[in-house]
Amino acid sequence: MRLNRNQIEHLSFVILRKLIKEGKILVEDKAKVLEEMINLITEEFLKEDRLDQEVREILSKHMDEIRRGNVEYQTMFKMIKNKLAKERNIVL
Repeated sequence: MRLNRNQIEHLSFVILRKLIKEGKILVEDKAKVLEEMINLITEEFLKEDRLDQEVREILSKHMDEIRRGNVEYQTMFKMIKNKLAKERNIVL
């Protein structure tokens, strides 16, 4: 699931507000922490986007084999993506 900038900002705000309200964290500069959260979440989505692109490139190089083997593209995509994510410690 992809989120746009506004959705990421809202999600970050809700998470931060809840953590503060429940006393899980103490924050001096809410705006700074919120901006850091937004940047971290955005960066994680960008990592996944780059991983998706790499998987597509790998699969495009092997399309003939995939077709001959009658393998479903989506199944191979998920398998390769999960393997690369695990190797690179990317949380999906």
